[in-house]
Amino acid sequence: MAIVINMPQLSDTMTEGVVAKWHIKIGDVVTEGMLLAEIETDKATLDFESFPGQEGELLYIGTKEGEAAPVNSILAIIGEKGEDISALLTASAASESPVELKPSKETDSEKAVSTPAPAAPIAPAPVALAPLASTGRIKASPLAKSLAADKGLSLAGIVGSGEGGRIVKRDIEVAAAAPIVASPAVAQNYPSSGYLDTPVSQMRKVIASRLGESKFSAPHFYVSMSIDMGAAMASRSLLNAESTVKISFNDMVVKAVAKSLKKHPAVNSSWLGDVIRTNYDVHVGIAVDVEDGLLVPVVRHADAKSLSDISTEVKSFAQRARDKQLQPQDWEGNTFTISNLGMFGVEDFTAIINPPDACILAIGGIQSVPVVKDGEVVPGHVMKVTLSCDHRAVDGATGSAFLNSLKAFLEAPVTMLL
Repeated sequence: MAIVINMPQLSDTMTEGVVAKWHIKIGDVVTEGMLLAEIETDKATLDFESFPGQEGELLYIGTKEGEAAPVNSILAIIGEKGEDISALLTASAASESPVELKPSKETDSEKAVSTPAPAAPIAPAPVALAPLASTGRIKASPLAKSLAADKGLSLAGIVGSGEGGRIVKRDIEVAAAAPIVASPAVAQNYPSSGYLDTPVSQMRKVIASRLGESKFSAPHFYVSMSIDMGAAMASRSLLNAESTVKISFNDMVVKAVAKSLKKHPAVNSSWLGDVIRTNYDVHVGIAVDVEDGLLVPVVRHADAKSLSDISTEVKSFAQRARDKQLQPQDWEGNTFTISNLGMFGVEDFTAIINPPDACILAIGGIQSVPVVKDGEVVPGHVMKVTLSCDHRAVDGATGSAFLNSLKAFLEAPVTMLL
């Protein structure tokens, strides 16, 4: 009667998952549709619920919190109270080798013969933490808040290293690793010595694998161009004066990119080994910074959407990405990717192609610089962009033509509305 619950494949590229949190314990009764655990995939942390027919008492947990396990390995076993599952475990161990199956709790004898711990790292310097009481709004991610609560740390005494001073997971880990010195007046600083080893997340592993493979297998070449953003700035001001949805420069770039891809579908392509796939649907992926790396939610059919629609969708994606609420359908199917570091003061940079796309566009910030117009030097606003191309699928002339179209759209934004 026992039922095996396997590690689910929650994304198309997922090969293993990490149990971020169990919501049930041994002896609990599982019912259909019950929230069992939070599973960290290569893209996000997702809720995992029991399927129809998966009902019974939780008899066994195969993967503890914080541990990784391959897709389809034993996550848990449910059945009747007191049911003998030893034969099931033995059979599964033989078929899934080298997956190691352990009871949910280690016995004293198991602990006694465990592998010796590695040498301890140099202890971080003491860190002063502010008292629990605080005033004002503290910017922190949901995961950081949860970790701080679990570790008994006050967010008021922690300095955030995220965007805009936002407290993120690594800040909590640094604070937790440092000895606490009670102080009502001194805020936390990072330790002056020692180090912190942070386990590599599933997301970071996949980023390392996929982008490493992209960089060293796809022959990259780069095409850069400067774009006069004066007209775009003026148009944005007019739009935001009338619209309830505030348009960003990034929204305008997404729209201009989408329109340019319709004119140059060869850039909207993928190298698939035996064939080059030219995509006529324009699905623009937008790189979003999250605690453990990057997510690339996709604006589908971006060429057919208005600036206000794009703005609303991108804002929703960004917030849900940081709150780890994106679903697989939100980040799959991109045909082209944009990476924008302009808001961080970056003038220009190059980006690694995001497979399976053949190209990625790196966007710098708008710089106030002198420019020559009609033979005179006048104040101007210039944005530098760099297109990274997979030379197996896209040639230099094709990439350059795409950038010229992008430049034309952004320097005369009204043409994007045609």
